[in-house]
Amino acid sequence: MNRFRENRQQFFSQIKDFWHDIYGMEYALFDIKRESAETINKIRQATEQIGHIFYKSAPLLRMLDNETLLRLGFPTETHSFIRLQTLPVESVIARLDLVVTEEQVKLLEINADTPTFIKETFFVNGKVCEQFELKNPNDGCEDQLKQAMLKAVTSSLRSMGRSGANNIVFAAHSEHEEDKLTTMYLKELIGLKSQYIDFHQLQLVDEPILESEEVILAQGLYDINGEKIDVLYRQTYPIEHLIHDVDPITKDKVGQSLMNLVEQQQLAVVNPPSAFLLQSKAIMALIWGLHEEQHSFFTAEEHNAIHKYFLPTYLDSDIFLQQGQSFVKKPTFGREGDTVEIFSNTGKKIAEDFHKTYKDELSVYQQFIELPQTIIQTEHGPKQAHYMYGCFYINGQASAIGIRAGGQITDNGSYFLPIGY
Repeated sequence: MNRFRENRQQFFSQIKDFWHDIYGMEYALFDIKRESAETINKIRQATEQIGHIFYKSAPLLRMLDNETLLRLGFPTETHSFIRLQTLPVESVIARLDLVVTEEQVKLLEINADTPTFIKETFFVNGKVCEQFELKNPNDGCEDQLKQAMLKAVTSSLRSMGRSGANNIVFAAHSEHEEDKLTTMYLKELIGLKSQYIDFHQLQLVDEPILESEEVILAQGLYDINGEKIDVLYRQTYPIEHLIHDVDPITKDKVGQSLMNLVEQQQLAVVNPPSAFLLQSKAIMALIWGLHEEQHSFFTAEEHNAIHKYFLPTYLDSDIFLQQGQSFVKKPTFGREGDTVEIFSNTGKKIAEDFHKTYKDELSVYQQFIELPQTIIQTEHGPKQAHYMYGCFYINGQASAIGIRAGGQITDNGSYFLPIGY
């Protein structure tokens, strides 16, 4: 083992409950990208304006008819769910993926429902900055995250009319180390009395259980002790997967039943249902379409922000083929680069992710933009890598920033590259 590898392993092993290697592969880089305060401010300013555009679009989306929602990729089973607004904000924890150069900032997509990359940016980035004796641009963001989570939990309980002792549960799939440890990090961060439970251990009762005409078990979601859950935090259990969840024994559609509990105010979930409303990448096509029409729904200032930060995005590739422009095909609910394809200005496929999980989903077509490149230090020596910024949007405010470095398509094999002043 070389000296760099020893130093890296020694440093990250001191950070409790962090997955610096994933599946035996290097993930967190023992390296740091130096940023200027001007660049950090530019990223956060862009995030604020982009987030405002999405938030403003949410009430419009809730008013769309079912046929239009289907055309935007939302399954029928989710239509009543996504029209709920259970919190004052549309999403508690969202992350914007951005291409940032000296000349511009451009949005690639938003993950408003189940964002990853949380502990890395809010906590670990600061530890790496200390090691490299640089200022942490995310200083203070962890407290911002904590306050947002506390507010979400208390607001959820208040909206359901709950008072006194409450059962707050943080759930994840324990076999996925990153998901579990991120969930545990948030649980410990907020400091409320709560418990961590594996998703498989939750019990759902979709109809009251009676005995001698008396209710012995009310409708609801229950923990392993048989106690009814009031608030559920789910780390990365996408709604588009949840609706297909079936009990292997009873064959009951437990995912849809869980959504019904939320609709009936028997359970609160964080992120709230409105976060899934903004998850579909087809929303970017809708926003871009309104912008191209110079629709009065957006103000002149908002149109300027869309022109400045959004990439042309459509529900078909015709305009790119007609104009001879390179473009990217993305599934509306895809994650981690899965099923993404890049096409040249002649319409020839020039790159693709080998995962095809979302190949049967509705796709959007977005103008291609080259990711900038940098040299990163790895255990196997220096490498040239493309990089993309992730900026969190917490309770409607720009927050922690981090970098994923890898290929032109940022997938789950990409590295975490810390940043510092």
